[in-house]
Amino acid sequence: MASAPPAADRVYMHVKQAVLDRRYEGGTLLTEGELALAVGVSRTPVREALLKLEMEGLLKLYPKKGALVLAVSAQEIADVVETRLLVEEFAVRRAVPAPASLVARLEELLEEQKRRAAAGDLAEVAVTDRCFHAEIVQHAGNQILSRLYDQLRDRQLRMGVAVMQSQPDRVAKNITEHAEILDRIKAGDVEGAALCVRQHLSWVKILVRGEDR
Repeated sequence: MASAPPAADRVYMHVKQAVLDRRYEGGTLLTEGELALAVGVSRTPVREALLKLEMEGLLKLYPKKGALVLAVSAQEIADVVETRLLVEEFAVRRAVPAPASLVARLEELLEEQKRRAAAGDLAEVAVTDRCFHAEIVQHAGNQILSRLYDQLRDRQLRMGVAVMQSQPDRVAKNITEHAEILDRIKAGDVEGAALCVRQHLSWVKILVRGEDR
């Protein structure tokens, strides 16, 4: 029988997941006592976990008060989108012509996203959305680029849930746009795939400006 994770790790995973799927929204003040009670640990591992989460940019600690969940700023969204555009457009150009294994995996992820969307599970929709793009990046064959992209994971998931909560119609649009990217990849259309990726990511910048498309 596998042993339970250390107490600090349990607190870390509990808080991080709640922040990423927005059960703890930006502006929420978390106290050590409440978290210790929720996870069933003492306050010492709670402090250790909160320090780690502060280093990751998800929380801001206030001595004797607790930890404030940081909201996702418009600047952070813009920075993430700009980085994604650079990485993902390059990656899809490198990934095409795509091996059968990549096509099969993207088809599988697209179907999974549809199932999660039908169930209304926005957190898992965000996970499968992110996995779809990460799969293409991984197949570009550049390990440094893949590691850079992995560093965006938490921000992508949190932003994805936030946008889908505020713009419910984006769930269906995302699925449609993923299908378009996949069609261009299957067709071996490098420029078409790159254009679809660019258009797919451009809507985030539009939403940051308070518009819709």
